Amino acid sequence: MTSVPRIFVIGATGAQGLPVVRGLVADGRYSVVALTRDARSARARTLAAMGDVSFLEGSFADEAVLREGLRAADGVFVNIDGFNAGEKTEMYWAIRCYETAVEEGVKFFVYGNLDYTLKKAGYRSTFRTGHYDGKGRIGEWILDQNRSNGDRMGAALFTTGPYIEMAFSSQTPMTPRIEDGVLTWRVPLGAGAVVHVALEDCGHYVRWLFDNQDRANGMDLEVAIEHVRYADLAAAFERVTGHPARFVDTDLDSYFAPIQTIASMPAGYNADPNDKATMSFRDNFTGFWNQWKHDIIQRNYALLDEIHPHRIRSAEEWMRREEQRAKETGGLTLWERMQPENLSKRPILKLSEDQRRGAL
Repeated sequence: MTSVPRIFVIGATGAQGLPVVRGLVADGRYSVVALTRDARSARARTLAAMGDVSFLEGSFADEAVLREGLRAADGVFVNIDGFNAGEKTEMYWAIRCYETAVEEGVKFFVYGNLDYTLKKAGYRSTFRTGHYDGKGRIGEWILDQNRSNGDRMGAALFTTGPYIEMAFSSQTPMTPRIEDGVLTWRVPLGAGAVVHVALEDCGHYVRWLFDNQDRANGMDLEVAIEHVRYADLAAAFERVTGHPARFVDTDLDSYFAPIQTIASMPAGYNADPNDKATMSFRDNFTGFWNQWKHDIIQRNYALLDEIHPHRIRSAEEWMRREEQRAKETGGLTLWERMQPENLSKRPILKLSEDQRRGAL
């Protein structure tokens, strides 16, 4: 490897990509080449201000662009936006990215993964979640390939989940609303729990994988802060902010009723709506909520404590950190962020910022 290893990052301008790049370049130990469609965008400018970050303009769905980025890289972090590509397209390009990385001599490959929900649920289709299963299938395929290729190019999975920031942001599956002065989450969760991830911890975990390649090779690092039950989330919000909050369990028909137009569209907005393999938004997020409602996904929190001793361990801890940050910077408190005039200005997800119109 070069004296300053170069990491090619696919998905750098996404919600997860930003802290991952920051974690790599903050101390000068790594440089990053970020793939982006527009190096002049606001998110790209944020990346450029972090340190040794350069840009390759283009799309992950272009083999010539992939090859150019991989050829100059010691390592690669790949987190393809499945909501842009759709399940089938994401799977194809993830495979080609891995294959090309081996060919071009990349030393370590980290794949931004999600749980293979369908398999973990015993292949019961009520839990089928296209944007999870598409990544999860490829994650298992990469680890299987690594049994043969691990001495040539190491590989690890970085398996995440819904960001805790999504529970306090606009245009996400769990966006809350203030109803009669009470912050309210209306989601079909029952007594289940969402395995939420804190974005700021992602940078530490991915950096750990690149720093500890011998141990990380062949690893599926499944991360989270905790299993968050939304009645507990609401109670924590009240303790932290002093403002009322509640969770209202909601049936699926009621959940999708306000978004009927979107519910019938493809979950991956660039997927072919006439392809019978394309899942609708409703079908995809029915499986999504079922996996949380029935506690399909688990985590090894003892391992996470070892890898990241200072990780965020609860939704309440995350909220307290956000409140303290607002106090120190003069920014908006969580309650202020949730006001309708402010919430609409705070999309955490890039697809929300792009209004589901990003180019493939």
